[in-house]
Amino acid sequence: MKPKFDGYAAQYDAWFMTNENLFQSELRLFQKALGDISGKRVLSVGCGSGLFESMIDCSGIEPSRDMGAIAQKRGVNVISFGAIEEAELEDNAYDVIYLNGSSSYMEDLAYAFNVCKKALKPNGTFISLDVPKESAFGFMYLLAKEAGTFDHPSLNGVMLELCCAGVWHSTEEKIDALKSLGFHDFAFYQTLLRNPMYTNEVVEDVVPGYQSGGYVAIIAHK
Repeated sequence: MKPKFDGYAAQYDAWFMTNENLFQSELRLFQKALGDISGKRVLSVGCGSGLFESMIDCSGIEPSRDMGAIAQKRGVNVISFGAIEEAELEDNAYDVIYLNGSSSYMEDLAYAFNVCKKALKPNGTFISLDVPKESAFGFMYLLAKEAGTFDHPSLNGVMLELCCAGVWHSTEEKIDALKSLGFHDFAFYQTLLRNPMYTNEVVEDVVPGYQSGGYVAIIAHK
């Protein structure tokens, strides 16, 4: 089956470049969630085009060869082309494994998260950053998916195609899946608290919690 992002890689990249302030807000959350990773072995699950990954030292896996090819051009070490559910990762190998926007394309969270858990070192850090289903962006994406169309600047072009391909999970669903696997010591951060119509007007700060943001980071430990 063709990966959902194949054929859209260039457009996806261009969308983030057009929405620069939104990208910078998400980048701040990304940097806050990762913290100091110097000397740590880091894996990005669903590294996409490597927009974020090119700024750190990490490896990545990516289902879409179109996306992964761009990531490789950015210098990202793409170690596998395929879904996390099918990946053969070394046990107890990584200090940090993160999913930046990719959990919304995973049907079975517990299964995917468990693959990550096995590859984490003892007390290793798992991070999921994504649009919560219950957020303003989540509701907008769900409406677009149901209708198949949406007249909104944030959904122009490629983003409509990709939000329609998403599964979309709530933050609580992700927390429950992680707790069922024995993850512990949770922390939460969020950004994109503004109305989606105005999200790209300014770069937003990162704040603790997960009940208000359009982009949320869940941090947990093995």
